Amino acid sequence: MTADIAARVAQVRERVATAALRCGRSPSEVCIVAVAKTQPVEAVQAAVDAGITNIGENYVQEAQAKAAQVRGPVRWHMVGHLQRNKVRAALQVFAMIHSVDSVALLEAIEARAEQLGREFVDVLFEVNLGGEATKSGVAPHALGELFAALERCPRVRVRGLMCIPPPAESAERSRPFFRRLRELRDQWQAAVRGRAELTELSMGMSDDFEVAIEEGATMVRIGRALFGERPAKHQP
Repeated sequence: MTADIAARVAQVRERVATAALRCGRSPSEVCIVAVAKTQPVEAVQAAVDAGITNIGENYVQEAQAKAAQVRGPVRWHMVGHLQRNKVRAALQVFAMIHSVDSVALLEAIEARAEQLGREFVDVLFEVNLGGEATKSGVAPHALGELFAALERCPRVRVRGLMCIPPPAESAERSRPFFRRLRELRDQWQAAVRGRAELTELSMGMSDDFEVAIEEGATMVRIGRALFGERPAKHQP
């Protein structure tokens, strides 16, 4: 397992670098977030040993268990939907939450951060660009409500946007969604200049991360290309 994951990490790094250089970007501009949903601790440790320092999880309890066992400098990312009743536990594990999509969740993060004495919490606003009823995320036209709510949430530091495009037959079909997220980020950066720095675009997964990088991704959330197929479904 260790050798296989180390080899995959090297391959993904090479692909990230190639995609970045192809569009005139530095590979250092792109953070690989290894999404470890359902993966055993041994697999996560192998990725960390191979140099991965950012781990993404979909469930708070799963992240808690792994964080207690994985050795090394790891920054944990919440990439799945976060329920408000799990916010307190999440803030004790995660450095960044990629999936904020409501004012209620923003306010819950602010309240729990204050209770925990946490100076700030880095978040991304998740945008549902495909209008899919089965997916989380705020509609693009409703982003203004989230940015306005930040005035009441001084401990929440929005760093950018995140999206998961609709399923597609090819990576190229995801390109318009990645481009749209970049345009939204640029639009809102101009609107909130001086109050927030929207430096991050979390977009792109195993099947389409190279296209996402070409469109400006600063974080790519990669699971299968690093760990192989997921093990049997876990109990969150």
